[in-house]
Amino acid sequence: MLPVSDENLPFQRKAVVNTVIILVNIAVFIVGIIAPFLLVPGARSYNDVIEALGLKPANVVAGVALWTMLTSMFLHAGWIHLLGNMLYLYIFGDNVENLMGPVRYLVFYIVAGLGAILFHVFSLMFIPPGALLNTQLTSGTNPWMVPAIGASGAISGVLGVYALTMPFARVRAITFIGFIPVPLDFPAVVYIGIWFVYQLLLGISTLLTGTMYGVAFWAHIGGFITGIALFPLFVDKKRLAMYKHWLFRMLYHYY
Repeated sequence: MLPVSDENLPFQRKAVVNTVIILVNIAVFIVGIIAPFLLVPGARSYNDVIEALGLKPANVVAGVALWTMLTSMFLHAGWIHLLGNMLYLYIFGDNVENLMGPVRYLVFYIVAGLGAILFHVFSLMFIPPGALLNTQLTSGTNPWMVPAIGASGAISGVLGVYALTMPFARVRAITFIGFIPVPLDFPAVVYIGIWFVYQLLLGISTLLTGTMYGVAFWAHIGGFITGIALFPLFVDKKRLAMYKHWLFRMLYHYY
C-alpha cells in the first residue's frame, strides 16, 4: 500500500524542517550519482560513497567511524528507495513537526534514526551463528560489514509518534490488483499498525533464519519503538492538547 495523503492538523503550519530534510536527502543522492567526489574525496562512483559513508555494524561495535551513524541516514540505494522514503516522510512528517515544533522535530528525527541503527546492530548479535554463517556462504557477504543506509529508521520514529498522537487521522492509500489501482482509506493507527506488523514478522524471520532480505527490518522496528519512547520528551504539550480538543469536538459532532 502506497500512502497518497493524510488528514492534516487543524492548526497546520509550514513544515520547514521536514521539507529541508527531504531536499537534503534528494540532493545528496543526486550529487552522489553525478559528482561522488564532492561527498567523498577520491570517490569515483556512488558505491564508493556508500562504502565510505554507510553504516557498517562492525564499526559501531568497534567504536570506529561512528560519524557514519549520521551520514548513513542521508544515503539511499536507488531512486525507488529514495522516493519511497521521501513519500512517507512528506505525508507523515509535516504533522509530527507541527506537534513538536521545528527544532524539537529535527533533534527527534536524528535521535530516532540513531536508535534505529542501534537496534539494527544489536539484532545481528541475536542471529544464530549457524544461520549467520549460512548467509555468508550463500550471499558471499558478511552482514556485519554490509553498509546500512537510508532514512527509513528515522521515518519509522515519525510513524510511531503519528500513530500514537493521531490514531484516527485518515490515511488515503492505493494498492494494485494486477495493474489496476485500488484506492484505500484507513485510520492512521490501522495503516501504520499493518506496516509495523509486516516489519515485525520479517524481522523475526531475519533473527531465526539469518536471511537479510536486503532490508534492515530491525532498524524500522527500532526506529518505531524509539519514536514512541521519545514522544513525551519532544511533543509540544500545548499543540497536542489543541489537537485533542479539536479531535474530541469532531468525534462528538460525528456521533
